[in-house]
Amino acid sequence: MEELTIAGAQRAVDAWISQFREGYWPPLSNLARLVEEVGELARELNHRYGHKPKKPGEPEQDLALEIADILFVLVAIANEQKIDLEDAFGRVLEKYRVRDAARWTPRD
Repeated sequence: MEELTIAGAQRAVDAWISQFREGYWPPLSNLARLVEEVGELARELNHRYGHKPKKPGEPEQDLALEIADILFVLVAIANEQKIDLEDAFGRVLEKYRVRDAARWTPRD
């Protein structure tokens, strides 16, 4: 497997999806899939840190995999929409750097 940079992740997701005749799902189907995956993460976090205990015998889920599921779907959406995530992520980091420079208390 190649190094998983953002661009590498986009290539890996494209290689996975491109091997199937169905290809990329339409945007609204991927959005529904993303909401499902975020819901799974929310459920696990709520079990661990919120007010909703697990049912007896219900297994703990792997948070890392739940987050990675979300990342996979986000990358699929970006690929389907022809979005360069490395460029977009760089731009959003710069937006936060400028917008929030004085918003938080710096570490000493």
